Amino acid sequence: MGLLAFLKTQFVLHLLVGFVFVVSGLVINFVQLCTLALWPVSKQLYRRLNCRLAYSLWSQLVMLLEWWSCTECTLFTDQATVERFGKEHAVIILNHNFEIDFLCGWTMCERFGVLGSSKVLAKKELLYVPLIGWTWYFLEIVFCKRKWEEDRDTVIEGLKRLSDYPEYMWFLLYCEGTRFTETKHRVSMEVAAAKGLPVLKYHLLPRTKGFTTAVKCLRGTVAAVYDVTLNFRGNKNPSLLGILYGKKYEADMCVRRFPLEEIPLDEKEAAQWLHKLYQEKDALQEMYNQKGVFPGEQFKPARRPWTLLNFLSWATILLSPLFSFVLGVFASGSPLLILTFLGFVGAASFGVRRLIGVTEIEKGSSYGNQEFKKKE
Repeated sequence: MGLLAFLKTQFVLHLLVGFVFVVSGLVINFVQLCTLALWPVSKQLYRRLNCRLAYSLWSQLVMLLEWWSCTECTLFTDQATVERFGKEHAVIILNHNFEIDFLCGWTMCERFGVLGSSKVLAKKELLYVPLIGWTWYFLEIVFCKRKWEEDRDTVIEGLKRLSDYPEYMWFLLYCEGTRFTETKHRVSMEVAAAKGLPVLKYHLLPRTKGFTTAVKCLRGTVAAVYDVTLNFRGNKNPSLLGILYGKKYEADMCVRRFPLEEIPLDEKEAAQWLHKLYQEKDALQEMYNQKGVFPGEQFKPARRPWTLLNFLSWATILLSPLFSFVLGVFASGSPLLILTFLGFVGAASFGVRRLIGVTEIEKGSSYGNQEFKKKE
């Protein structure tokens, strides 16, 4: 193991990276709060500023993927599709099998200039997660309780509000509703059999309401749907902790572009279109497991330096006073000050670990198991 690889495994460095992310995030959230005063004056200026503030936070996570772990992301698609990336509003459909699938999506957003303006249909619980939920609130992210009767009006209103968004956005939908697990898959396929729908091997049964509503509300704004099927070489199952420890992964993403005009206007027909799409995604995963590649030309968009420069800027601003403070604490010789500081370090490490825990599969929501509980 080289020196750099060894350093990447050290808890102290992880704590420093977490410190920079958390403190910079709190600063960014405060500035975002101040920008609310701009909304009545210029809504579009408010949005543009918040896109850049969000970029300054999210790009730190992308930096970990691109520069810290040096994970490679390869696109399997065609030249015409690549040429449209970052030049149109789009709905993204991504399979939800991995802890870092969102991060792979973000790195593509960053490389095509839409990271700060990226959107997602997110579960409402995330709204209350510090940094993540707070930043999303200022970005006008659409939150839902995943109970359609309660969500309908909120989701429709939130989507329609994005119709005049000033910067190109990619709106992410996890149509499966929750991350894939064997238990959820078994329950999901029982539901599929009861409804007479085809069985899926690698995905959960897609929930169509969010998709059909998003397509309906964003017609005239969104130009296309990008279907993205993600997998990792070597049958790897990466984690955010693995990224933090500097583990390198190789992500492959099959991207297919569907002009919005090809998606039926009728809600039932649009739902059938989505079910057919997931059958195709299942076939793509089967092909990948057999051949180790997706169909299509391979593209490796170059990583850009801005994520690294952004993190180094924040680290320079925040770590210099931190080091001075730590030296002052230990130079004081006061047991009380030293113990208080160590207690703060412990609390900070616990907080960072909890933030990482949001992405872990085993700590995912119980959504998708409800049918199973009823049967029991």
